[in-house]
Amino acid sequence: MSEREDSNTRERILAAAADIIAEDGMTAKLSVRAIAARVGVSTGSLRHHFPTQQALRDEVMRRAYDWMLADTDIHNSTIPARDRLVECLLQVLATARAGAEAREAMTAVSTAFIVADQNEQVRETYLAIQRDGQRRTEDWLRVLAAEGGAPDRGDIPRLARFLCTVLNGIALERALPAEDSLSQLEKQTLYVAADAVLGDHS
Repeated sequence: MSEREDSNTRERILAAAADIIAEDGMTAKLSVRAIAARVGVSTGSLRHHFPTQQALRDEVMRRAYDWMLADTDIHNSTIPARDRLVECLLQVLATARAGAEAREAMTAVSTAFIVADQNEQVRETYLAIQRDGQRRTEDWLRVLAAEGGAPDRGDIPRLARFLCTVLNGIALERALPAEDSLSQLEKQTLYVAADAVLGDHS
């Protein structure tokens, strides 16, 4: 099989997995046999590209978030590091929506990951989402660290986890009743978090 054919097979596998998730919900079971049958390849071929269901789900989720999140200015060193980091975090928050849409989104998350039975598909899906958020945040911090805009590179996983936890809290808060618009408070909170992560390097 040529490299081009190999790449095409990989893309068709991802498209089939994405179709199953679109049809059955984000915690749908990604059966190796079902996907292989849709694509018209052997299960061995599918395993060649994605050795585990988790690897397949991780890649589908990564592609979905690549599509949802616009390009960031994280590489634009003419903008202060803290501003770039906060803008990246705000882009993630934008996917959580606001008001009634935020409540619908949080209800869907709660139904899928808290109320539902904690089976393998639920666990795989949650971990794929969590890993993708962690990876993106670590990537942003690595860019800033390379410029001298973040502390010790060894701290990046821990600091990225902190920022993801802050985002989760704000996303939940958006779904709860509030007296005033939260947008200004959210931005202030993200600047506090960015300053805590970047220290004197921002």
